[in-house]
Amino acid sequence: MRTLEKLTIRNFKSIREQTLDLGRLNVFIGANGAGKSNLIASFRFLSEVISANLAQHIRVRGGADKLLYFGRKRSNEMEFSLEFGEDTNTNKYQLVLNSTDDDSLFVAREKVHYHDKRHHADPSCHTIASDTAESKLRLDSHISARRATEDLDGCRVYHFHDTSDTAAVKGTSKIDDNRYLRPQAENLAAFLYWMQKKHPSQFDLVECTIRQVAPFFEGFRLEHSRLNEETIRLEWKEVGNDAYFNASSLSDGTLRFICLATLLLQPDLPATVLLDEPELGLHPAALTLLAGLLSSAASRTQVIVATQSVTLVNQFEPEDVWTVDREDSQSVFRRLSAESTDGWLEDYSLGELWEKNRLGARP
Repeated sequence: MRTLEKLTIRNFKSIREQTLDLGRLNVFIGANGAGKSNLIASFRFLSEVISANLAQHIRVRGGADKLLYFGRKRSNEMEFSLEFGEDTNTNKYQLVLNSTDDDSLFVAREKVHYHDKRHHADPSCHTIASDTAESKLRLDSHISARRATEDLDGCRVYHFHDTSDTAAVKGTSKIDDNRYLRPQAENLAAFLYWMQKKHPSQFDLVECTIRQVAPFFEGFRLEHSRLNEETIRLEWKEVGNDAYFNASSLSDGTLRFICLATLLLQPDLPATVLLDEPELGLHPAALTLLAGLLSSAASRTQVIVATQSVTLVNQFEPEDVWTVDREDSQSVFRRLSAESTDGWLEDYSLGELWEKNRLGARP
C-alpha cells in the first residue's frame, strides 16, 4: 500500500510554506487558529480541484483571497506537492495554482513524477496540464497520473460533527449506497447493513465496541424500509426494551462514536483517513477507546488527526504527535520525538506536558 510520505503546502490559508514527513499515525495538536484544521482543509480543497470543481469551489468559498495566504496582495500563487511511497518506489503529484484579477484561481502547472529508486537515479516527470481553468488529472491516461488519482482519491476526510435533527446520518439512505462510508456518515445505515451481510465478524466487532461506551446498546436492527425496499435508516435495540429506536434516540456523543467505530473497524480502510477533532462530545472513557481504534487502524492504513483533547493525546507516543504553532503570522508544524520529551515522561503524561506548555502548541 502506498502511503503519503511527504506533503508540501505553500500559501494555503495560514500555511505559508511547510513540508511534512508523515508516518502511519499523525496526531496534530495546537491552539485554536494555529492551523490544524487548515491542514485537513487542504485535502478537501485538493479533492475539489482534481474533480475539476476549482472554479465552483472558489465561488462558494468567497474568492481566492479567502484561500491564499494573506490574500492575493501577499501571495499570488499556491502550491501542493504530495509524495506517495511504497518500498523503493515513489509517485508524486505536484499542483501550482495562480490567482487571477477576478479573485479566482487557475491551474498554472500540474505534474506527476515517478521514481523507481532501485533502477533509476532520477525520477521521470510527466506534465498533465499548464495554464488551464481546471485540473486535467482525471483525464490523463499516463500511468503516473492514474496512480496519482488513485492515491488522492484514497485520502478521505471524515467529519461527524453534525448530529442535528436534520443531519443526514439520522435520515434514510439508499440501501445500495455502500461502496464506502461517506464523509459525514450520510450512508451509515446502508454501510453497516453491507458489513452485517458481507463481513459479519467486523460488524460484530463494531457492535461490541459500541457496547463498551454505551452499555444500554444491545445491537443494530437493520433492514430495508417496508414502505420502500430501496431505502434504509439506522435502527437499534436497547437492552431489555422492545421499543423502536433510531438515530434520533441516541445522544450526540454516542452517535458520533458509532460513526467513528464503523469507520475505523471497517474491513477495507481508505489509504489515508483524516479526522478533524473526532473527540467532540465524547466521554473521557470513549476517548481512551478511540485512541486504541486510531492506533489499531494505523497498522492497516495511514491516519491523520487534528485534536485539542488532552485525554486523547495522553494515549499516544511522542513520535505520533505533531505540534502546530502560529509563528510570525504563519502555521508551523513540528513532529515530536522521544528525545524532545526525554526525562519528562517519567513524571508527566504527554497531555500534561502539553498543558504545561513544555511541547509548544499552546496559545
